[in-house]
Amino acid sequence: MTESQRTTSANSLGSDETLDLIGIGFGPSNLALAIAIEEHNAECTPADRIRARFFEKQAEFGWHQGMVLDGATMQIAFPKDLVTFRNPRSGYTFFSYLHERGRLVDFVNHQTFFPTRVEFQDYLQWAAAKVDADVEYGTTVAAVEGIDDEGVVERFEVVLSDGSTVRARNVVVGAGLRERLPEWATPSPRCFHNHQFLFRIAEMPEPVHQRFAVVGAGQSAAEVVQYLHDKYPQAEVHSVFSRFGFSPADDSPYANRIFDPGTVDELHAAPADERARLLELHRSTNYSCVDIELINELYATEYQERVRGERRLFMRRASEVSTLRDSENGIEVSVYSALDGLTDTLMCDALVLATGFVPTPLESLFGDSLPEMHIDRGVGRDYRLEAGPGIRGGVYLQGGTEKTHGLTASLLSNVAVRAGEILDSILAHRDISGSLARLTADNPYATSEVR
Repeated sequence: MTESQRTTSANSLGSDETLDLIGIGFGPSNLALAIAIEEHNAECTPADRIRARFFEKQAEFGWHQGMVLDGATMQIAFPKDLVTFRNPRSGYTFFSYLHERGRLVDFVNHQTFFPTRVEFQDYLQWAAAKVDADVEYGTTVAAVEGIDDEGVVERFEVVLSDGSTVRARNVVVGAGLRERLPEWATPSPRCFHNHQFLFRIAEMPEPVHQRFAVVGAGQSAAEVVQYLHDKYPQAEVHSVFSRFGFSPADDSPYANRIFDPGTVDELHAAPADERARLLELHRSTNYSCVDIELINELYATEYQERVRGERRLFMRRASEVSTLRDSENGIEVSVYSALDGLTDTLMCDALVLATGFVPTPLESLFGDSLPEMHIDRGVGRDYRLEAGPGIRGGVYLQGGTEKTHGLTASLLSNVAVRAGEILDSILAHRDISGSLARLTADNPYATSEVR
């Protein structure tokens, strides 16, 4: 199917026509949902088919393109792809991709569960091009409003940035994450978040000072440090982090069960304080941690420089950036050490902020007619936002649910199963005529209000 066949103007819908769902964003999560819908529609009767449309602000499908560094590998095993844990027979598995690309035997001979980020992005782009989905790229959703029908909201009106509107019974929010920036940081051509690293480093003026600084203690920070050290052989690289040293990621089998699909059931059903305790205990599986292989490579590099007496890699532990001063030919970075209380001032060519992400806030998406739409109301096991009395249309969250569903909320680990669960919930809430079903208390998808 060509791009023009799959991309339809929002205005082509009749003013009273209502879709089953609208997906906001078309990253891996909503791509997995689109595949689940396609596979459902291929096996059901015409009356049971789901009509969906997705809106994506990027001009084309892309996944963390600013961080697809040469040689960087995935931190999740390839079977945790878009479909395998939901439907191993699907034609959208990573194995199906390898077969179509003519690399299946070669990949097996490679004897790894962890493809490079370059290859996994190609897999995602392959799936996005193949799926039979109605996607409007280059389109931003400005707001979601409720359509009041005698005091009940069964449908939503999605307002696009050009003022056009589309209606649907369900909205699936896959708006992704926003860059977390320190309060002291002002983005500039020389000070930028690692999410845009490859784009910004390509646009950066020619290095004058042959010095870079990277802030952060996680995998992305370590990868950027290694990349800059390799690609700029004359430059110093200063890694600034508040820890004493990089901490290894806990990817042992028992700890990894925190990412299992079934763990979502256990965590969601657990008391909130116990869930919070467990998530804090196992932060080392995902946050502020680095693959041990990369830690060892960086340590070996630093050690050999000490042996030769030619230092280019500097680990500034228990330290933080205290002040910045941007100028035409560089950026002055003051680094404060909590160990000795001293501050070093470094004149750098760029400062990279590998400082993580935060979920896109719902409040920025929902309009005046839906003032109570916020995650604090609670999220059902099926990722359906508990919107309160009077809201019978479904709002589903693809992300931002870590406090209720666990660490997989913002990761690829559970996208396949989550997509199936969201689709099952949407189907359960729809009666045979296509209208919203009125669920009884014993239905597994009934909200707490129904119970």
